[in-house]
Amino acid sequence: MEFAIVGLLVITLLFAVIEFGRIVFTLNMLQEGARRAARVAAVCEVGNAAVAKAAVFTDLPEFSPSNVVVEYLDQNGTPTETFDDIRYVRVRIVNYSFPIAIPLINPTFAAPEFSSTLPRESLGITKFGAAPAC
Repeated sequence: MEFAIVGLLVITLLFAVIEFGRIVFTLNMLQEGARRAARVAAVCEVGNAAVAKAAVFTDLPEFSPSNVVVEYLDQNGTPTETFDDIRYVRVRIVNYSFPIAIPLINPTFAAPEFSSTLPRESLGITKFGAAPAC
């Protein structure tokens, strides 16, 4: 009887440690996805679908391009749609949550918003040669 009680606690603790490692891994992948997507957005033309695909570079459960928000910012950090005013590119990963597998509890972990901002580069327009492959 004592083993059953202690065993349940030990197994629950073991699953909690494993799930904590998975949460840390997932948060790291989301931050890396935001960084990669911002890099692609800085060199590819405005509105290119490759930006969202760069953020979804790993198989995270229920993660899709709809979680990726791309914003083009002016000198003051205000979103703009005027090409000549774009000075920065910001990519945010928003509204991502995934289920956690801990015995006796089935919570959902809601990840915080991840953001990465980079200065604009070519935005798909080059002075010489062909545009970069996005």
